[in-house]
Amino acid sequence: MKTIVIAGGTDGIGKALAATRLSGGDTVVVIGRNEVKGKAFLDHAEETGARDRAFFVRADLSLVAENERVVTTVRAQFPVVDTLVFCARHYRSKRTETAEGLEENFALFYLSRYLLGHGLADSLTASGGPVVVNVAGPGASLSVVHWNDLELRRGYHGGAALGQGGKLNDLLGVTFAERYADRGIRYVLIHPGVTATSFSGVYDEETLRHITAMQTYAKPVESALPPILTAIDAPPAQALSAFVEGRRIGVEDHDFDRDAARRLEAVTERILLERAGRDDALPGN
Repeated sequence: MKTIVIAGGTDGIGKALAATRLSGGDTVVVIGRNEVKGKAFLDHAEETGARDRAFFVRADLSLVAENERVVTTVRAQFPVVDTLVFCARHYRSKRTETAEGLEENFALFYLSRYLLGHGLADSLTASGGPVVVNVAGPGASLSVVHWNDLELRRGYHGGAALGQGGKLNDLLGVTFAERYADRGIRYVLIHPGVTATSFSGVYDEETLRHITAMQTYAKPVESALPPILTAIDAPPAQALSAFVEGRRIGVEDHDFDRDAARRLEAVTERILLERAGRDDALPGN
């Protein structure tokens, strides 16, 4: 049996995955900001006799400090993590900054996955067959990245923010695989296709109409699970792989450029160092 940590495990694909793995005998840790939904997960586990294998960590993953707290919490309680799954994201029609001053899509959809992946790398290494499954949407063109404006301060659009976030996760996969390949951690990028989730977000009227129309032809959540389950139980041997609706795509072309991935990593580390410097300058630190 495995220990599986699911960021965004209280809703949509993450919720369905948590229920499936819990019923299969795994220990499942879900992370989410909604305490009511977290309690519902634990209550369901109680009803099905799996309460001793179900755990909920409440956290707002759009905040760096919360991700750091989650890493500390999970590492203390679960020194071995077999699988780390990223599902959390939240659409914003209007550009919104977190309490830490970061654009929310950049913070939640990309930076959280960076922090949790690297922060839990030691726990993953302790597993006999560790894998990170990043449900993001691989395969977009590298041209969607706004290198001089990653937080989209100019010309923000919610769809563009999510599109860029997906590509940033592709590049994250590249550098993560490079860093940890010798530890045996495999990194799998997955685009499940349009799925009838709750479409978590805050939408303007036009976008909401589009989302409503999408829901009429979107696949059921359960139909999105097979490629994720395969990635967990039988990941490819390669350190990095990517799948779109179950079809494997290459990760060696320009859109997974190594230099671009290293550039993003350097920018990310600079952002985190700048934030750490601001925190150190606060009274009482």
